[in-house]
Amino acid sequence: MTDTKERIAIYPGSFDPLTNGHLDVIKRAQDIFDKVVVAVLHNPSKTGLFTVNERVSMIEDSLNGNPQIEVDTFDGLLVEYARIKKAVAVIRGMRAISDFESEFQMALMNRKLNKDVQSVFLMTGLRWIFTSSSIIKEAAQFGGDISDMVPEPVKIKLMEKFPLLNC
Repeated sequence: MTDTKERIAIYPGSFDPLTNGHLDVIKRAQDIFDKVVVAVLHNPSKTGLFTVNERVSMIEDSLNGNPQIEVDTFDGLLVEYARIKKAVAVIRGMRAISDFESEFQMALMNRKLNKDVQSVFLMTGLRWIFTSSSIIKEAAQFGGDISDMVPEPVKIKLMEKFPLLNC
């Protein structure tokens, strides 16, 4: 008898904004899991460039209604959210060795809190290894061309925020 349980993974983050590096991780995660929940963290102690609703909208627009991907928001403990969503894994994107230490610590804590949810680390493609939301926001703020680093819906929203953006 085969197990027909749907394999759900959570890909959490602030996604402020979504980058092509994030999309790379999402696309590869959907090759492994039946469903990927892109979960935008609502952290009331931090002010982002975009509201949580703007981020959700940009992600949905960038994914073109892919039925294998759900976009949602959460606050609180990630492992509790994963339990509610019946997820078997948490996806974390890794760009460089510098990401490893903090991601490893978080994975160990998540494992301590809920041993049923696995942490899965996916290395971003080499093309995106230098990109981060912070670097993209800074480049956009000063008029840098970020058009090949973010999906089109994100580029449009960044152009609204930063009129100097040269794309």
